[in-house]
Amino acid sequence: MSEQPDPFDEIVDAETDRDPDLAVIEAGSRTLRAQAGSPQGDPVPVRPADPEVDKALRAVEQELAGRWGETKLEPSVARIAALMDVLGEPQRAYPSIHITGTNGKTSTARMIEALLGAFDLRTGRYTSPHVQSVTERISLDGAAIEAERFIETYNDIKPYIEMVDAAQEFRLSFFEVLTGMAYAAFADAPVDVAVVEVGMGGSWDATNVIDASVAVVTPIDLDHTDRLGSTPAEIAVEKAGVIKEGATVIMAQQPVDAAQVMLKKAVEVDATVAREGMEFGVVSREVAVGGQLVTLRGLGGEYEEIFLPLYGAHQAHNAAVALATVEAFFGIGAEQARTLDMDTIRKAFASVASPGRLEVVRRSPTVVLDAAHNPAGARASAAGITESFGFSRLIGVVGASGDKDVRGFLEAFEPIFAEVVVTQNSSHRAMDVDELAAVAVEVFGDERVVVEPRLDDALETAITLAEEESEFAGAGVLVTGSVITVGEARLLLGRG
Repeated sequence: MSEQPDPFDEIVDAETDRDPDLAVIEAGSRTLRAQAGSPQGDPVPVRPADPEVDKALRAVEQELAGRWGETKLEPSVARIAALMDVLGEPQRAYPSIHITGTNGKTSTARMIEALLGAFDLRTGRYTSPHVQSVTERISLDGAAIEAERFIETYNDIKPYIEMVDAAQEFRLSFFEVLTGMAYAAFADAPVDVAVVEVGMGGSWDATNVIDASVAVVTPIDLDHTDRLGSTPAEIAVEKAGVIKEGATVIMAQQPVDAAQVMLKKAVEVDATVAREGMEFGVVSREVAVGGQLVTLRGLGGEYEEIFLPLYGAHQAHNAAVALATVEAFFGIGAEQARTLDMDTIRKAFASVASPGRLEVVRRSPTVVLDAAHNPAGARASAAGITESFGFSRLIGVVGASGDKDVRGFLEAFEPIFAEVVVTQNSSHRAMDVDELAAVAVEVFGDERVVVEPRLDDALETAITLAEEESEFAGAGVLVTGSVITVGEARLLLGRG
């Protein structure tokens, strides 16, 4: 009798293909989901109810806004290292997990945080950018830091920030100050482990003053090419900077040239590498109501029938990376061969939320928000929304940043958007709506493009266009193009 092929072996052949040919069916409601239920409340914090606290938070936000923004960089860790020195090296008070890559970092970080928390570890999570509130970037025990604590942390380290500013050629940037606040808050908590997402790149990113025992590399693609390089391999050189001596590297499926760079760096620093599609991966996945049901192969074995309340194949791959990361943190794979407790893993994944990532914020018609802002992210979003929602007609609302590959982004959505409403968010980085419209017309044709300079008008127009098919026709709206666009739409639609 011939042996049946191992379904996991089949994903090895997929190599860099992030959309394997797995049978996807409508699975309906699952009892697994009821074990933990949906995430409680909105994971995005609102403005403080206390007027005095809100005033104090706005004062801190204003001071931070007076510094270099996240798009203005002087590639160096000298300033953040100086701040860590005068603060007493708070980033060394706890073990850490460092996440780099192009797409999927924040969702993966949230999954890692949920898994670690389920095993009774106190977590700190640092991610960027934020959807609505700057306090989202620093999380303690799975929740955004409270506004009062955010203000207190800033005021505590402000004298040291000013000391470093005075001694350096350039003042600490917005991102560098927030990074210092995160590391200080984690030490003060104290946390058992910090989950840290890079801001950009790796080698010279402000977060890269930690010596993480586990380095995570989510899929690398073209983004920030003016600063990181014009090919996946060039970008990988910068991102490989998070791989430290003797660490474990959890590597998502990558373009071949990027993977080669990562593997070379791992050899140089004697790091252990676990690769998606080889040592771990997605065995199977099925569409389910409110998300998907996945079976994952971890470093220690197989984890069956996990409900993940997020949409799209890319989120299943992020889940596999997150699971392998937590296994590696606990020493599974290299030091011991066992699986983590299955019920704990299931409950953790069932609790995950990732605001602004194929997030449903309204029904009748359905309005979905997705923070995709580059072609690779757009392709993943388009595949996820096609698979999971089955809209008969989809209206896009797009507000993009001027420094992105907008044409490539729009081309990824062209097959699924019946019409696109182009608009502009409030950021100074936003692409001028007329420039965006000109590119959109080239991609979609004039008859499929509507221009609405104000985001609120764009949302109203898109919803009206979706409703034209009648209430039961199955039309929907996807708001995308920028985290800022998504955050502002979220507020306009009554979330936050």
